[in-house]
Amino acid sequence: MSAKAISEQTGKEFLSKYICTSAAVQNRFRYASVTAETDWDRLTQDHPWLLTERLVVKPDQLIKRRGKLGLVGINLDLQGVKEWLKARLMRETTVGKAKGVLKNFLIEPFVPHTQEEEFYVCIYATREGDHVLFHHEGGVEVGDVDTKAQRLMVAVDEKLSEDQVTEQLLTHVPDEKKEVLASFIVGLFNFYEDLYFTYLEINPLVVTQDGGVYILDMAAKIDATADYICKAKWGDVEFPPPFGREAYPEEAYIADLDAKSGASLKLTLLNPRGRIWTMVAGGGASVVYSDTICDLGGVDELANYGEYSGAPSEQQTYDYAKTILSLMTREKHPEGKVLIIGGSIANFTNVAATFKGIVRAIKDYQGPLKEHEVTIFVRRGGPNYQEGLRVMGEVGKTTGIPIHVFGTETHMTAIVGMALGHRPIPNQPPTDAHTANFLLNSSNNAMTPSTTRTASFSEPRTCNDVTPAKKSKAGLPAAKATTLFSKHTKAIVWGMQTRAVQGMLDFDYVCSRDEPSVAAMVYPFTGDHKQKFYWGHKEILLPVYKNMADAMKKHPEVDVLISFASLRSAFDSTVEAMQYPQIRTIAIIAEGIPEAQTRKMVKMADEKGVTIIGPATVGGIKPGCFKIGNTGGMLDNILASKLYRPGSVAYVSRSGGMSNELNNIVSRTTDGVYEGVAIGGDRYPGSTFMDHVLRYQDTPGVKMIVVLGEIGGTEEYKICQGIKEGRITKPVVCWCIGTCATMFTSEVQFGHAGACANQASETAVAKNQALRDAGAYVPKSFDELGDVIRTVYDELVANGTIIPAQEVPPPTVPMDYSWARELGLIRKPASFMTSICDERGQELIYAGMPITEVFKEEMGLGGVLGLLWFQRRLPRYACQFIEMCLMVTADHGPAVSGAHNTIVCARAGKDLISSLTSGLLTIGDRFGGALDAAAKQFSKAFDSGLLPMEFVNKMKKDGKLIMGIGHRVKSINNPDMRVQILKDFVKQHFPSTQLLDYALDVEKITTSKKPNLILNVDGFIGVAFVDLLRTCGGFTRDEADEFVEIGALNGIFVLGRSMGFIGHYLDQKRLKQGLYRHPWDDISYVLPEHMSM
Repeated sequence: MSAKAISEQTGKEFLSKYICTSAAVQNRFRYASVTAETDWDRLTQDHPWLLTERLVVKPDQLIKRRGKLGLVGINLDLQGVKEWLKARLMRETTVGKAKGVLKNFLIEPFVPHTQEEEFYVCIYATREGDHVLFHHEGGVEVGDVDTKAQRLMVAVDEKLSEDQVTEQLLTHVPDEKKEVLASFIVGLFNFYEDLYFTYLEINPLVVTQDGGVYILDMAAKIDATADYICKAKWGDVEFPPPFGREAYPEEAYIADLDAKSGASLKLTLLNPRGRIWTMVAGGGASVVYSDTICDLGGVDELANYGEYSGAPSEQQTYDYAKTILSLMTREKHPEGKVLIIGGSIANFTNVAATFKGIVRAIKDYQGPLKEHEVTIFVRRGGPNYQEGLRVMGEVGKTTGIPIHVFGTETHMTAIVGMALGHRPIPNQPPTDAHTANFLLNSSNNAMTPSTTRTASFSEPRTCNDVTPAKKSKAGLPAAKATTLFSKHTKAIVWGMQTRAVQGMLDFDYVCSRDEPSVAAMVYPFTGDHKQKFYWGHKEILLPVYKNMADAMKKHPEVDVLISFASLRSAFDSTVEAMQYPQIRTIAIIAEGIPEAQTRKMVKMADEKGVTIIGPATVGGIKPGCFKIGNTGGMLDNILASKLYRPGSVAYVSRSGGMSNELNNIVSRTTDGVYEGVAIGGDRYPGSTFMDHVLRYQDTPGVKMIVVLGEIGGTEEYKICQGIKEGRITKPVVCWCIGTCATMFTSEVQFGHAGACANQASETAVAKNQALRDAGAYVPKSFDELGDVIRTVYDELVANGTIIPAQEVPPPTVPMDYSWARELGLIRKPASFMTSICDERGQELIYAGMPITEVFKEEMGLGGVLGLLWFQRRLPRYACQFIEMCLMVTADHGPAVSGAHNTIVCARAGKDLISSLTSGLLTIGDRFGGALDAAAKQFSKAFDSGLLPMEFVNKMKKDGKLIMGIGHRVKSINNPDMRVQILKDFVKQHFPSTQLLDYALDVEKITTSKKPNLILNVDGFIGVAFVDLLRTCGGFTRDEADEFVEIGALNGIFVLGRSMGFIGHYLDQKRLKQGLYRHPWDDISYVLPEHMSM
């Protein structure tokens, strides 16, 4: 959603801060906000002018015509304001059809003035530019300003001057006020542009005799998608709900999820007590479901409007679903409740993945769902939808919740009729073939069939190259091509969208194209390289360029750019692409591009004769020739909807998901699609319905046209005009979605930014009637759209306009390994196995324990090490002991070999990793690596029943050192405090210390011979760790011995000492020490004597 209404308070705050004009704006916004919780004493302390000035008070809740409704208190003192509020604050009021509670009020200083000093000014955006309306008589009785006001249109990218304002808007204004008003209106327009407003109305605007300018009442909308541009000026804007609808915390929660996600998640609560709830995938589909519910009489029971789309993750879908389920299970309904989980056929969303999130939520809420007698109806299609429907059906059986599941064989909105009792629920609905039935080769022939099927079904095969743009006369905009795509079209894809590109190549292959449609990719964040893709059975390489200039230069045959650039970079990359005359068509996928930027792109494209599809689109498809990105979904849907060869029907819609649904409907009711385009859901799409309808009219292969319009805008009226004037002669089947909007008591912003009616003529109902009157074929509802398409098609076949051709099977395309595995068709031994960590889900898991639990339990580093090394949750004392071991082994000065190596390496200018590695490589039996060896030697001796003296004698006889015994510096007289600290802890906390006691007995024997033959820190940790593993209760004896055998204990020294080595590296860098060279006087040169021959 882009244009969002802001409160009068917010609008005036913006204006007082940022308007730049020579006109003397007097009320630089002094205001006080009042709610039911307001402390009047505190309010008057903060705003002392409330006690001394005359005041105006009014509700600030997006209510139009407050003056006429008696909702403005004028020229009151503070006591008068309180009396006025007493009768209105927190009282229910009806405004039009909407009932709501008056909660928020605004108090401002009263401005004494006459009627002659009131003016009206309004600025609003359209596709061509911004309109400035001015009327010399403002105020409550301004009337129909559309017919009375002077107006001036400022074209996109143009500026407004004071002379223009004076000449075209101020003709009825007294001369002495013209200069002030002209300056103010120009300043207001610049402010409107700079802060990305889409609508700004001031009524009245007061200009007093002394030239003072006062903004009394103001209404405004801003383009919320420009937040990333205007954040510094806007701050955190709060968008109030329309009057008559409460703001719910659940709506704010979903809005927050939406803001943090690349997907789209929307929720509007209409009637929380309603019995009909929806959870619909897709911006267009969500409107269609709401329409159908209202058409079937469910408007008063419809609880919510919402949609999820754009491939949300399993966790995001779970969060969305549990919010809906939580809301619908708070109050019981005497008739029970229904939940409609619907959607069109997805283009790229993995239906199974999103359904897994919904299934998790249903399992969590199975008790309340059964208690509230909820029945669930599911209809969905798209990638892996069969698996999604299967798991949804399974959860119904296991939980006992009635869940009725349907796929693409069932009309999209049929489940609404079932849910509302208007049509029977089939016991076992027919199911379409599984994905695998389409993709696995059922014959031995892997050859590509004849390419004759790429001809249209209704005409002989002819050369179908792109029609070049007609040369325009000098000074006129370049003409746009009638044919955008052919089987020879080549495209550049902006963005590292490998899945979309592979989908395009698979489509090309089943269409029997000679070459891939993608010539190259552009991705600024990597260097030039090649990317691997499949062309049928073969692997091919496509070039990826860092910048667009290189790609265009090396691929002059390219005339289409498919832009997957983000909403922040889409404008710049599109403008850059239009600098290259070879580009004739640009598809912009990104949603959320600010409208002002879109209008600039549209203007530039019109001047250069470039066709833009989008923004906020999935793209378009021309069967047998070319598809944009993810359009048409995966290969199973391409084949099921027969999109590998052309039919006779061309369509245009706004919604991407609904365009795929149209593919399904058209393929089931006619000979198939000739071409289909989704122009995008924004208010100002790059190309319009009429642009494409006229192309289809001029394309011989198209025999009938289908248009799926929607609420908002007036583009459909141009189709009416075209039919009436005879410019459009082919049959047009048209339906505008959003008919439910006129039934709602408050304004609802639907999923698409452009799906909002600003006047009666923009409603879906009005447009459908106008199309019907003009001669288009308009069904009674979306439910009947397929029937009307079939009727028109049958008539064209009957009169010979369409001659259906014989079907020819497409070539088999091998299924991708990843997708075959997803569908459970294959299995393959894994290359790796892991049992300690899983990062695939929403939350990192250590040995079965979610990371949030690790922190909640305050397990510390020792606890994490226990999970990752030993796959156990160790006792608290064991975790503490591990942390103590890491602390005491962290460092032992710069003289030891490991630290020395690290220092020398650091001083040689090497990086951290190299320096650390050089130190670690010295660890072994002689330095630091004695933990394992000590543990093994002492354990073996103890387990063999050798007495300490026998063990010492045996090692001496065998000529072996006892690992863990002896120290270079420390001795029995100069004990190692590290060992003492550990010994005190172990003796206090370990259940048993048999091996440690044995080692200490050995130490008594060795130190009696030489005082420095003590049990050193390596030896102590080694034997104590064995005691820990054997006695903590978490391991069997065999498991404990295995951990010693595989070298786990040396890991303690390696991990601990790495901290010290890194410290030495950083220390040397900080001290800026130069290259180390060992001094000569510390080297003993022992060379052999000179030997004579």
